[in-house]
Amino acid sequence: MKKIGIVGGTGYTGVELMRLLARHGGVEVVAITSRGEAGMPVDILYPNLRGALSLRFSTPDDADLTACDLVFFATPNGVAMQQAPALLAQGVKVVDLAADYRIRDLDVWSKWYGMTHASPEWVGRAAYGLPELYRDEIRSAQLVANPGCHVTAATLGLLPLMGQEWIDHGQLVVDSKSGTSGAGRKAEVPMLMAEAGESFRVYAAEGHRHQPEILQTLVAVSERPVGLTFLPHLVPMVRGIESSIYIPLRDEPPVDVQALFEDYYADEPFVDVMPPGSYPETRSVRGNNLCRVAIYRPLGGSMLVVSSVIDNLVKGAAGQAVQNMNLMLGFPEDQGLDLIGLAP
Repeated sequence: MKKIGIVGGTGYTGVELMRLLARHGGVEVVAITSRGEAGMPVDILYPNLRGALSLRFSTPDDADLTACDLVFFATPNGVAMQQAPALLAQGVKVVDLAADYRIRDLDVWSKWYGMTHASPEWVGRAAYGLPELYRDEIRSAQLVANPGCHVTAATLGLLPLMGQEWIDHGQLVVDSKSGTSGAGRKAEVPMLMAEAGESFRVYAAEGHRHQPEILQTLVAVSERPVGLTFLPHLVPMVRGIESSIYIPLRDEPPVDVQALFEDYYADEPFVDVMPPGSYPETRSVRGNNLCRVAIYRPLGGSMLVVSSVIDNLVKGAAGQAVQNMNLMLGFPEDQGLDLIGLAP
């Protein structure tokens, strides 16, 4: 039984990690940290965990994280880069669910996150935690940077097309919509039900932190410059992301694009390429670790459209983190993640 610690267990990704790990079968969560809730039983803050976990929150100073085989950081940006190196030096494996180790170019990272990186020596050593692309690197990694939620939906919707000469890599558009849980568990007026309910709006139209992260992977895979317009939107639901992705065609595709996607993801346990004419729904992936994609060519014209849906708290965060943990610790990749979406 592997020992697991969670730093920052009071947020939505923290509780989702606990929900998934409680039924994993191969791990035991031995420490969950929170400065503000230290001493409180976990199931008082999150009653859905009653009977599943008997832990109490502890301060980071009191938690014996060095005794863990792997520690998740479900913390705000800037925390893991301060605290993870001490654990890594002790041989503990780390999965960071924030953005501290996602972007390799430290100047780009500092521009978007507004701080100087505290452990730059680990940035180049971190594996990027998208298993569909970097599975082998994740297996041998001590540190994994879990991708962003919008990033996961957009990247998985684009990967099979990257490097194809018949698409225009310079004019990609990702129109992405997410629920309110993507903003985290904090009190903010725009996230109040009376503010977000029955409304739909764009945000960060001048530029979003997930854009350089998406570009980093697309450029690496296609081995050429990529132009990307990324627009996130807030929709009045709790969970879910739908990314509508627009890919201009330079020439007539010489292959069946549906078959291209099906072949690319044929062996992937958590990507479901839907049949022609399907329309992925966020509710179909609510609570599970799947990404569902569908491909369209409206009116047979010069634009491909991909619809990609995930649960932002599972495949977009905690589920993908557990998928990475499984690879890092030698478990079957789908252990603890064989979940059916919630309906209704």
